[in-house]
Amino acid sequence: MNIDVFSDAICPWCWIGKRKLEQALAQPGLEGITVTWRAYQLYPELPADGMDRAEFMTLRFGSGGGSGRSAVVERLKAEGEAVGLALNFERATRMPNTLSAHRLLRWAHVQGGSTAQDRLLEALFRRYFTEGEDLGDEAVLTNAVTEAGLDGAAAAAWLPTGEGTREVQHEVRWSRDNGITGVPCYVLPTGFGIPGAQDPETLARFLRRGLEQWQSQNA
Repeated sequence: MNIDVFSDAICPWCWIGKRKLEQALAQPGLEGITVTWRAYQLYPELPADGMDRAEFMTLRFGSGGGSGRSAVVERLKAEGEAVGLALNFERATRMPNTLSAHRLLRWAHVQGGSTAQDRLLEALFRRYFTEGEDLGDEAVLTNAVTEAGLDGAAAAAWLPTGEGTREVQHEVRWSRDNGITGVPCYVLPTGFGIPGAQDPETLARFLRRGLEQWQSQNA
């Protein structure tokens, strides 16, 4: 059985949710489930080359962000640490438009299936949240491709073609048209989904129910 997970590479809850999903999939009986990562853009209205992160945060949260924003950041860091992730928000200086990142994730799936796509997404998360790199920079993206074990030179030649843009935009529209308003969102083959970075036990129960339905339909 394959599940679709809608996420965005600049969503910290999505990286945290990825770790929790991995823990769920490691439980007995769930090892054979595959994952396809689908496109969702938190901020599709961003310019193609992104914008200064400090400016973006001021526009979105006001000058200084307020104590409420600080509390959210601290909670995210704690949640990340609990699953072994380092979220260094202060290192990022750009808020990128993730269209090209999503295009590459689709490209990676064509090149090497779910495993290659997963490796690339992991590289993108790490580069943005731990290293503070700009995911709108084509050099950063192609370096992530190489890190994922794929052909960085081929990706560098492919990115300027614009291929995959229509497909990514279709996924983003589909997600919103079908009621997905936050990510990560895990969707079973039946179409039933569950949003949020759920704990591994909740995800495992969700996946087992989905697997039972899928097996009965495909018996």
